[in-house]
Amino acid sequence: MDILIKFLFFFSSLLFGEINGVESTSSNQWSPRKLFVFGDSYADTGNIKEAQAVSWRVPYGITFPGTPSGRFSDGRVSTDFLARLLRIQTPTTYLRKDYGEKEQLWYGMNFAYGGTGVFNTKSSSPNMTIQINLFEQLLGDVYSQSDLSSSLALVSVSGNDYSNYIALKRSIAALPIFIKQVVDQTELNLRRIHALGLEKIAIPSLPPLGCLPLYTSLQGCNHTFNAFVNYHNSLLEQVVAKLNNETTHSTFAIIDFYNTFLTILKNKGESSRSKRFETPLKPCCEGSCGYVDEKGANKYTLCDDPESAFFWDGLHPTQEGWRSVYSVLGKALSASLIKL
Repeated sequence: MDILIKFLFFFSSLLFGEINGVESTSSNQWSPRKLFVFGDSYADTGNIKEAQAVSWRVPYGITFPGTPSGRFSDGRVSTDFLARLLRIQTPTTYLRKDYGEKEQLWYGMNFAYGGTGVFNTKSSSPNMTIQINLFEQLLGDVYSQSDLSSSLALVSVSGNDYSNYIALKRSIAALPIFIKQVVDQTELNLRRIHALGLEKIAIPSLPPLGCLPLYTSLQGCNHTFNAFVNYHNSLLEQVVAKLNNETTHSTFAIIDFYNTFLTILKNKGESSRSKRFETPLKPCCEGSCGYVDEKGANKYTLCDDPESAFFWDGLHPTQEGWRSVYSVLGKALSASLIKL
């Protein structure tokens, strides 16, 4: 509960005005000018080279921007919606940092690569430690200390370490030990990001991985998998509480993806949108999304309306799914302010 309260206080000034269409009147409101992003496909907005990622293939990007953009969705992803709530533009990707005008660097930078984890996975893209290295190399020349002190970091750890663990057929009985290792490494990453000068750091909890279409069955969500997710999240809460106790003010905040995803899946999106996700566990792009066979025929089927689906493929929400996630988060924050 303490973690939730800290999260509400930290994000209330950021989100309340946007969700309700009003501006905060507080003269002490902290307003980030830049967003720096680390992590995986939930946050990646196009860092992987086009020849190396399915996210650059049709039908990815059909909703936004209309063609594949490297996002693992039909459109915008978590980073885009968080940037919108912060009232800044989506930060440029590390891949594109040397292209275009310098103005593109004003809003921060995205170092997230789809498929990566805090440790090495089957992806050849930089893991989070290397992503932080890339960020560190830009300090002084591209970004100053004042840039960092007025910025927010998003640290996305969405489960690739665990999917890689399972793919390697490692012991399920030993999974709790590995979960502790993942969270311990996450703590080291958070400490390092803070030590480099970023004073506000947000890390989403793991979503209910057992409810991702890739892991569901006719009976619904995989509750065993979700039990492991809950263990990860409980350890993460302990880490964030410890880190905040070591700072003079709350620096680290958890974004509650776990309960937000479950709320939307249970209510079929009724509380966050005008129409329901009638079959919320069914992805819009079923099969091997983005792939074709030797004759050029699609190895996937596509729903008629991506806005009708919460999930885009077996792992990732649609743009409308992400919109619902941030809408639910915003409403919870607004309600908390009323009670203050």
